[in-house]
Amino acid sequence: EDGTVAFDDNEVFGLPTPEIFDVDGGIDRDILDINEDLGLDLFEGDIRLDGVQERNSIIGERYRWPHTIPYVLDDSLEMNARGVILNAFERYRLKTCIDFKPWSGEPNYISVFKGNGCWSSVGNSRIGRQELSIGKGCDKIATVQHEFLHALGFWHEQSRSDRDDYVSIIWDRIISGKEKNFKSYDDQKADSLNVPYDYSSVMHYSKTAFQNGSEPTIMTRIPDFMDVIGQRMDFSDSDLLKLNQLYNCSSSLSFMESCDFELENVCGMIQSSEDSADWQRVSQVPEGPESDHSNMGRCKGSGFFMHFNSSSVNEGATAMLGSRILYPKRGFQCLQFFLYNSGSEYDQLNIYIREYSAANVNRTLTLVEEIKDIPTGSWQLYHVTLKVSNKFRVVFGGVRGAGASRGGLSIDDINLSETQCPHHVWHIRNFTQLIGSPSGSVFSPSFYSSKGYAFQICLNLSSLPNIGMYFHLISGANDDQLEWPCPWQQVTMTILDQNPDIRQRMSNQRSITTDPFMTTGNGTYFWDRPSKVGTQVFFPNGTQFQRGSGYGNSVFMTHERLKSRDFIKGDDVYILLTVEDISHLNTTQNEPIPTLDINDLCTSFKCENDGVCILHNGKAECRCPSGEDWWYMGERCEKRGSTRDTIVIAASSTVAVFALMLIITLVSVYCTRKKYHKETGSRTADMTLENGHDHLCCKCRK
Repeated sequence: EDGTVAFDDNEVFGLPTPEIFDVDGGIDRDILDINEDLGLDLFEGDIRLDGVQERNSIIGERYRWPHTIPYVLDDSLEMNARGVILNAFERYRLKTCIDFKPWSGEPNYISVFKGNGCWSSVGNSRIGRQELSIGKGCDKIATVQHEFLHALGFWHEQSRSDRDDYVSIIWDRIISGKEKNFKSYDDQKADSLNVPYDYSSVMHYSKTAFQNGSEPTIMTRIPDFMDVIGQRMDFSDSDLLKLNQLYNCSSSLSFMESCDFELENVCGMIQSSEDSADWQRVSQVPEGPESDHSNMGRCKGSGFFMHFNSSSVNEGATAMLGSRILYPKRGFQCLQFFLYNSGSEYDQLNIYIREYSAANVNRTLTLVEEIKDIPTGSWQLYHVTLKVSNKFRVVFGGVRGAGASRGGLSIDDINLSETQCPHHVWHIRNFTQLIGSPSGSVFSPSFYSSKGYAFQICLNLSSLPNIGMYFHLISGANDDQLEWPCPWQQVTMTILDQNPDIRQRMSNQRSITTDPFMTTGNGTYFWDRPSKVGTQVFFPNGTQFQRGSGYGNSVFMTHERLKSRDFIKGDDVYILLTVEDISHLNTTQNEPIPTLDINDLCTSFKCENDGVCILHNGKAECRCPSGEDWWYMGERCEKRGSTRDTIVIAASSTVAVFALMLIITLVSVYCTRKKYHKETGSRTADMTLENGHDHLCCKCRK
């Protein structure tokens, strides 16, 4: 559960293609594609004009928002979109001074809702409630960033006055009537803020925008950028430069520190006087690493990292390296760094916090995490969650372990931000050997979410030029205690851009959310318990488990984009994984989560005494167990029977019947005799009465 898993070649295995469902139907639709399919006739494809925007709102203070923008997430938004929007806000906070807060009565605010398509107005229209649509298919983080950049005051990159110097518009390949969407603005209407034309802008059209056939409508003057324009991964450096200039940002909100040790001042880090060794700034170590992680040896004369030589000290020796003093704002932080071990397998790295507060006058060190069992021979990515509210230093403490050491510990590319750390890291080594592999799907090790759900990630590398990624629930140790179908867990999968500075990364991220009401074609709940709806599979070590169907994107990323930037570094790829409960964002809390499988009535029909529930004529019945001289019976197998019990019952019944017959016989004899005596006595009395009556009459007559 340390969040880092290395995935070696012997763990890459091909299986029959798993049952998978694609979020986008197997088509990677961009913003303009979504809106075009809906028949929307918006300006430049995704801009709604509010009647006040006769010129580019990037010019003039009037159309700018305050640095903290009020917003409302409308009830119409899909659950996945809600989580993605909040994640997009975190990207703005990390890389700019723009913040977002729930609307509390401010005169102007942005209302994000599920409309038809993805669109926004440009700039602050100052109309009170300003709408921004994140409709079906728009719930991708870069799409949200794109639309909010419109709202913040930006038009598309190819609308610049100098665009013809960098791209050619092929007019006869454009859908008739859509030529207006390729309009450019002169310097009086569009201010490029003295930033060069940016092929990598998240605001640039793709090469296929509004095409009437299969040929591109935009040709880049430099051919290498044909597959770069239209990226929907993250802000480019120039996007950030322009946004921060427009809003006079001198720093970003949640970023705290980034250090690649290229400068001799080592980012203001300090050595301790209370340890037994020092960290050294070096460019290579004989026993490894041969180069830093930042440059991977690509730039001669540069590429430095910090190294603790554990081979030169005794067991138990320590080397402490502290950061400069940092000033937190949010009370939670994520520390990320790369670590290389060329020393003993028992060497370890401790992460401490030295907090400065009135209550902590001695500034004592607080141990946050011990990193042990560090793999040797390669750079490894680590994340450590911090929760600090007072000014502090982060301290890296190298510890010499037992056993032989020929090298030591090295650290590089440190980043600290007030963001949440990913829950898990899937480290894939020798990645280029897997691309296009005929073995098919590559599965991650098993992971557990914070709620206890077990899962795997499937990476499809056999369908080039596209790379697919899917999320599978699998059977796990906690399944009996979990809620099924799995409700409202948002899965965020990120292929990491390994740029040394977190602010300059353009990682590719997608999110999906487990909707407990989602059903398959045969009527079963998609996110139900894997032991019910999954298939039997095996881990590489032979352990059996059940895997549910996969859900994700067949076009998570193209091969060309994957080869760009620093997604593959040293032939390593890192996939960051977070599974977060977002049920608190649900606005339909009154709708109960289903507890029964549509076609499985046995879920609520429990058989006792190991009876087995079966479906017969559409009804649940119990098939009760039995042996040679025993059996269970009853509607729920609640009654037990046996041969001995039958004999006893039969004997008892015979005795009871004999006794009953004897009693009936005696009673009958008694009643007969009594009736006889009664009848005899009655006749005698009648005769006496009659004789007496005659005698009396005679006397009268006399």
